[in-house]
Amino acid sequence: MSSEGRFKKLINSPNNCVYDNLLGITAIHPGLRLINNSSTTGGRVVIRHDFEEYRESGKVTLVSGGGSGHEPFNCGFVGPGMLTAVVPGEVFTSPSSEAILMALSAVGSRTGTLIIAANYTGDRLNFGSAVEKAKLEGLNVEMIVVGEDCALQSSDKSAGRRGLCGTVLMFKIAGALAEAGKSLKEIYEIVKHASENSGTIGISLTPCSIPGSDSSFSLGSDEMELGLGVHGEAGVMRLKVMPAQDIVKKMVDHMTNPESASRLNVKKGDSVAVVINNLGGTSQMEMNIVAKETISYLELMGLLVERVYVGTLMSSLEMAGVSITILKLTPLLVNCLDAPTSAYAWPNCYLPAGAKKRFTPEPIKSYSIASEVPKLETKCPKISQKGEAIIRHAVSFSCSALVSCEKQLNCLDREGGDGDCGSTLCKGAQAILDLLEKGLELSYPSQLLLTLGSVVERSMGGTSGAIYSLFFTGAAKAFIDQCTANTWCYAVELGMQAIMKYSGAEPGDRTMVSVVLLSLISAQLTLGVMQ
Repeated sequence: MSSEGRFKKLINSPNNCVYDNLLGITAIHPGLRLINNSSTTGGRVVIRHDFEEYRESGKVTLVSGGGSGHEPFNCGFVGPGMLTAVVPGEVFTSPSSEAILMALSAVGSRTGTLIIAANYTGDRLNFGSAVEKAKLEGLNVEMIVVGEDCALQSSDKSAGRRGLCGTVLMFKIAGALAEAGKSLKEIYEIVKHASENSGTIGISLTPCSIPGSDSSFSLGSDEMELGLGVHGEAGVMRLKVMPAQDIVKKMVDHMTNPESASRLNVKKGDSVAVVINNLGGTSQMEMNIVAKETISYLELMGLLVERVYVGTLMSSLEMAGVSITILKLTPLLVNCLDAPTSAYAWPNCYLPAGAKKRFTPEPIKSYSIASEVPKLETKCPKISQKGEAIIRHAVSFSCSALVSCEKQLNCLDREGGDGDCGSTLCKGAQAILDLLEKGLELSYPSQLLLTLGSVVERSMGGTSGAIYSLFFTGAAKAFIDQCTANTWCYAVELGMQAIMKYSGAEPGDRTMVSVVLLSLISAQLTLGVMQ
């Protein structure tokens, strides 16, 4: 494990991490093969295993590539239905024209080869050089440069709009068309038009770091950067961290700003596909929340969100953040996106059987249950008014004590747990006190215990709620036909057995079972019913 630089990384060495990565990919996915030509500068090509057979089929072949560090881009999109081969460079570094030419020679088809490259200067130059050399060798090659970045708003002469995650959608469209037997010219024109009707913008919460180096830039703990590139290039503005709903609106508004030269023109009624792309270090929970907010906002704008793809498609090493890609759809493009592919990194949009369009379903209302508190079928013993008073005092005293000790219990729990034991117990105790204030029925011990079990389960939740609910529910079974001092001891025993049955805890394991057992023994000794 290397720990050079600011970020620790699970690699063998910075110098060999790209090669090791490619070996790992092909070991996981034997449908991919690695061509490694040491005599060629950066001579590495990842290619589908049946490339020779596919090349001879007469179908157009597809090639892409670019710097590593964006996994699963590009290798993850090689396979039937997508790319034929890719040429990975070193981390954030374009592959050499020699390596690209090697790929073109390997997949050169009589019907032609289409290169789909992201718009970065190094990629344009090296892929362009390879195209010119390939044509001199008699190969039929065309190249599309995808630049759908919507961050920069001016029309000043520059390197142009960067190629971002929208490039992956072009892989999918071109792959489906190639599998369908379309000509090189047809594929070129359709993909070019699709590229011109797509847009992407990203937001970063943290920087990334190239193996062996420090972070590429710095962000404050309360800052985000809008519109940065996948190599850590500067964005258009820094913002304070805000809720997902607000940042999604900011991103989409920026992307569709009528005054921006790089805007994506969409109008009410347009059908679109959306990609929510993980830049590398974002949790799946965050991704799902961003996806929900993006769909909601686009639908609020009057757009028809027909397809949504969520996942890591084009990352920036371990950068925390997301990018949003929007593609204006036609029926042909929908069919291309839906066409099958074996490429391992392509995400799926799960639709109900027979459904042709994605929709946002309403949550299913909770099924009603017979009763929030279980009812015993038999009439159970009733206790006296004096007994009720004793129980009321015991319940009130113990619950009030738990509420007052919340902070102390949290402090103790921090020494060996997550520090919330006091707060959890306080929720359950307060819920019981509230119910006691409203008139908790105390006359029937069995029903009282079932009620307490239901209350703590709902108010405490999680493991604690389940444990105490098991205890009270198990204890309630003791009061079927009698209610004596011995019955209360038996109730504690049954409650303890219920916990042991489902938790696996036993006396001596240093859990609450041991404490309950000691309390039971003490009560039995006091009552003279020790067995």
